[in-house]
Amino acid sequence: MRRVVISLLVAALGVTSACAYTVNGTAVSEQLLDVDPPFTTEQQAPSTGSSEPSEPGDPDAGAVGDICELVGWGDLPYEVPDKKAKPTETGYDDDFDQSCKWQTSVGNLDVGVTLRFREGRSISLEESNGEYQVGDRKVTYFDRTTDTSVQPSCVLVMDYAGGGVGIIVIDGSARFGAICEQGKKVAEVLLSKEPTG
Repeated sequence: MRRVVISLLVAALGVTSACAYTVNGTAVSEQLLDVDPPFTTEQQAPSTGSSEPSEPGDPDAGAVGDICELVGWGDLPYEVPDKKAKPTETGYDDDFDQSCKWQTSVGNLDVGVTLRFREGRSISLEESNGEYQVGDRKVTYFDRTTDTSVQPSCVLVMDYAGGGVGIIVIDGSARFGAICEQGKKVAEVLLSKEPTG
């Protein structure tokens, strides 16, 4: 009898632990599409475009227009029912003038892209491990695909429209190519539509 009870307990433990397995250290059943952005802000505005710096989260900010309208589902590799749909969420990070997120599911994983923009100030990374040259712009990135403390992701920053933009791609599915390459494509889309003046 004791043997039966122990077997049942082991089986029950196996079932409950399988409900929230981890992918690079993050429980899939509890995933949020975001990682703590390792951004720092430089006070001096870059030379591209420009306006007076605004206070983070200022609802009147927007001398450069809505950066989140410059990227859409059609620019991203994910399969969604409506490629013309709006971002999943906007204005969620009060530390930035603009923020938005495109989030979808691939199997049991959430994948997607987040953007954060600051007017009049560059954004840099606390730590980086590579860079791309996109047109005349340097895009610095921090590839976190093998970092087990966060979801597989790549964080990219560049000077943009007189300020700075931060891009985070989160994708543990390995279905859409290298994560930092996905981020580079988002940077290319943004640069092709960069507001001037």
